[in-house]
Amino acid sequence: MKEPINTSVLVIDDEEIVRDNIEEILVPKKLYQDDEFVSSAASLLFNSHKPLLSSSNNNLPVFTVDKASNGMEGLEKVKQALETGKPYAVIFLDMRMPGWDGLETAIEIRKYDSKAEIIFVTAYSDRSIEDIVSQAGQNVGYHCKPYASEEIIQLATKAVNDYNKLRNLEKLIEVIASINMNEMQLTLLLHNVLDQLAGYIDTDMALLGKLHDDYTYEKIFSIGAIEEKFNLTELVNRVKKIQIKNHEVVQIDEIILARMDHYTIFAALKQQEKLKTEKLYLLKLFVENAAKAIRNAELHEQLLQKEKLSAVGNAISMVMHDLRPPVQYIKMLADLMREENVQSKWLAALDQCSIQVSEILEDFLDFIRQTPIKLLPVNLSKAIEDGINMSAGKNVNTIAIHKELVENIIVSGDESKLKRVFINLINNAAEVLKGNRIDNPVIDVIVIANNETNNVTITIKDNGPGIPDDIASKIFEPFVTKNKQNGTGLGLAIVKQYVVAHGGNITVTNNNGACFIVTLPFQLNN
Repeated sequence: MKEPINTSVLVIDDEEIVRDNIEEILVPKKLYQDDEFVSSAASLLFNSHKPLLSSSNNNLPVFTVDKASNGMEGLEKVKQALETGKPYAVIFLDMRMPGWDGLETAIEIRKYDSKAEIIFVTAYSDRSIEDIVSQAGQNVGYHCKPYASEEIIQLATKAVNDYNKLRNLEKLIEVIASINMNEMQLTLLLHNVLDQLAGYIDTDMALLGKLHDDYTYEKIFSIGAIEEKFNLTELVNRVKKIQIKNHEVVQIDEIILARMDHYTIFAALKQQEKLKTEKLYLLKLFVENAAKAIRNAELHEQLLQKEKLSAVGNAISMVMHDLRPPVQYIKMLADLMREENVQSKWLAALDQCSIQVSEILEDFLDFIRQTPIKLLPVNLSKAIEDGINMSAGKNVNTIAIHKELVENIIVSGDESKLKRVFINLINNAAEVLKGNRIDNPVIDVIVIANNETNNVTITIKDNGPGIPDDIASKIFEPFVTKNKQNGTGLGLAIVKQYVVAHGGNITVTNNNGACFIVTLPFQLNN
């Protein structure tokens, strides 16, 4: 059932005649318009069948009016209306009154009700428009006495319509955070709501994204051509320079910036004018609820991932139970062949393969169970070299691998798991290069040690097509994969977990190909 619009009006004026006059304009008493005798007399006198007093336009709102003779009485009525859940949509307010004047009254009202449309109606004022707006908020109107009845009706009608449009959009925005949906559905809903909001604040260009602590920006979606008109890096730098606080909305020239937790909206106005308070409020409300909704969707997705991981863990446990004997039997056969003096270069390969299979299965289980790693001194260059050598030969043998390693770098960690990091990253790069049939495929492995920070960065870069935009922001999440024939969707999730467990960090960018950067703490081996 459609909820009726709020048409409640409060008139605050020390002159009774003004209060009664505005009430009569908005709620005409129509004492005689339906009187048959008066209507008959009118038709005889004016040769017309129209009533002597015409009724108000049916398209106009049906107003209800309350009155107060001073600011304190008006404030009490505002508080009572809020307590009963029936706030005023419009407040007509005289500027010059004994006691609190109009501006003082508005300031007091705003402590309780920031949403009502306030219209100052006065013969003259000692206050400038800028002074009124700065103290009473920008959702105010201003009209001079004397006034015509039509002007009051137009002012009230516009204010009621604006108030109710805002409340409807506000409710829609607030509903977002309570809806349980997947990421794709949520993005579509947020896009549609932001589109409506952009139309309300008079812009056709807006961008919603995630601003990280290091001021890197992760786009979620945009409307219009804001990225063509404005350089995204420059927009982020504006935020960085002015240090927009959390839960704050600011305007810089034609750009509106709203920030909530890590989420930020950039909106470009069509005209460079000061945005009204209620519009800034709605932008802030949108970012706040969008942030809540995105976090809820992420938590929902994490729960689903945990359920999937639990199922995968149970399956792998059963598989490992069945695989352990034949894997161990491979090494046993190799040892028996040695005892029989069988000489073959493949015996060492059999040993290595059986060990590698066991490590892979153990790594999967450790990832799912989040088993703490054992920290021991590891030669980083050797771990990288072993990772390259242990990568799938069918993919890597046809690809040029350029290495720039640093000797004597020791990291504290688990050698097997560090090798798994490099194996997964190199295999992923090799598979992409092969799958896309890249001419002259190359993988660069570059190690740079920073002795000042005691951090070492390992960059693994390929010259392939890069990370697809639709998965770039969630590439390290479990079960995220695209265009891979034999992918489980766990490889990069395992990589990130292992890197973080070693006190490091991993990021990815597109730079003429995918570029993974692993950062680890280290010590020099003297």
